[in-house]
Amino acid sequence: MNKEFEVKPMSGYIMLTIILGTIVAGVLGIVALHHPVFIILFVLVLFLCIGFFFVYPNGSRVLTLFGEYKGTVRVHGFYWVNPFYVRKKISLRARNFDSERLKVNDKLGNPINISVILVWRVKETYKAAFDVDVYENFVRVQTDAAVRKLAGMYAYDNFDDEENEVTLRSGMEEINENMEREVAERLSIAGIEVLEARIGYLAYASEIASAMLRRQQATAIVAARMKIVEGAVWMVEEAITQLSKR
Repeated sequence: MNKEFEVKPMSGYIMLTIILGTIVAGVLGIVALHHPVFIILFVLVLFLCIGFFFVYPNGSRVLTLFGEYKGTVRVHGFYWVNPFYVRKKISLRARNFDSERLKVNDKLGNPINISVILVWRVKETYKAAFDVDVYENFVRVQTDAAVRKLAGMYAYDNFDDEENEVTLRSGMEEINENMEREVAERLSIAGIEVLEARIGYLAYASEIASAMLRRQQATAIVAARMKIVEGAVWMVEEAITQLSKR
């Protein structure tokens, strides 16, 4: 079966009671009968103790027996299983991932630094345990790949493309939605649920930051002068209109 299914093993308290009773019986047998067979009983009890384990809230254990998947324990508690079972711990808690600042090129080829903040958790333990090698590393690599792809689809700002209203700076809400959708699609193969994905840092790369700052200042000065000219033209037109009426 290539998907997760939940199991509930024997309660650890029941098995603990049985083991304690066996120990008491073994001690009484050794004292009363002085037979060495009861020593074997103690060895068996020690072996059975390997089967005890805990599951904490928002945690899980993936059970396998000789390479065969036997189910996932999701309900927290104290349990006992066959001592030959391998019990892999997988946390179901929400986790934060703040990626490193990546240097990528935007749609116009300008180098920028960008990072993403991702909130995720394991949804399907079977996929996280068996469909990828190390799912934590898979999250990091695929998130970086999604950031690189998304950054190349948009311009940092709309200096050279005035008709393009959605940029990395101005269209933050839409960018974050696309980012979350892209990352969720990539991480679904590992059974990962994306709770939130958003850009955490965005700036021009250091080698062009000063040039772009001067460009922004120049653009602001030109825009301010255009407003002044528009205002002056409007005042002249208004004056001519008033004179014509009189």
